[in-house]
Amino acid sequence: MDRFDAMQAFARVVETGSFTKAAETLHLSKTTVTQLVQQLESRLSVRLLNRTTRKVNVTPDGAAYYERVLHLLAEMDDAETSLSGALASPRGRLRVDVPSPFASMILVPALPAFHAKYPDIQLYLGASDRIVDLIDENVDCVVRGGEITNQSLVARHAADLPLAVYAAPSYLERSGHPGHPSELELPHHRIVSFSWSRSRRLFSHRIRRDGESVDVRGRPALVVDDGHAYLAAGLAGIGALWLPSYMAQAHVARGELIPLFTDWKIDPMSMYVAFPQNRHVSAKLRVFIDWLIELMAQHVPVVSRPPLHRDTGS
Repeated sequence: MDRFDAMQAFARVVETGSFTKAAETLHLSKTTVTQLVQQLESRLSVRLLNRTTRKVNVTPDGAAYYERVLHLLAEMDDAETSLSGALASPRGRLRVDVPSPFASMILVPALPAFHAKYPDIQLYLGASDRIVDLIDENVDCVVRGGEITNQSLVARHAADLPLAVYAAPSYLERSGHPGHPSELELPHHRIVSFSWSRSRRLFSHRIRRDGESVDVRGRPALVVDDGHAYLAAGLAGIGALWLPSYMAQAHVARGELIPLFTDWKIDPMSMYVAFPQNRHVSAKLRVFIDWLIELMAQHVPVVSRPPLHRDTGS
């Protein structure tokens, strides 16, 4: 038994949920894939998969082994792509995590162009606003807003998202149109607040105009930890909210959101691409990060771009 082939077959069965589909993607016969997995189970003396006539489910031991196998296969891909002959055509798997609105509105629509250029790179995309542990979860890189504080990460400044305050017409009809940012602190006004899922920290925003500076925290009617839910709450008229322009512009054009305090300025949110400091930057990861930063530059400007650095920020 070739242990690498067996691990690859097992991983593909877990991912497709089928011996038949796994065999198709590996260009092997179903019998060969079945035998490889059986031999792997025999060697480990552990059942990795539960098989029924309708579907295949991974066992608890199999799930734990699968995570280790993913790491080993990634290391093997890195070893192969580090060879000079492989650099011209990066290949292998990348595990990436990005904010959910960024995934649906910018990244995923652009992926056909990326796959056309790099057809042998397979992306595993996590679209969430939660804090991801890149080491424990074996994630290659993440896109996050705000300063990166995790000292185990390297962060590359990618973009600066312009922010503004918006509210739905239904909210303004009910609560009135605030003329000054400080009015959002009044009892009859409410905001929608965003919280990082792990820290539960709520955001406040500093708004400036002609030397005047106001920190607005507001009275949250709703606190969410997902970008799509945050936007949906604002559209529903639950409260005022702070949005990047790429999330708001279509809704403003349709009259679903109204910009507030248009003569005030809000500091933009810096966006970073971060990856583990002690992880080899493979060819596949390098080309993906370069492509991603170029993509972000097409949608949002960069106010200043520091060089690649060890992050002081998360």
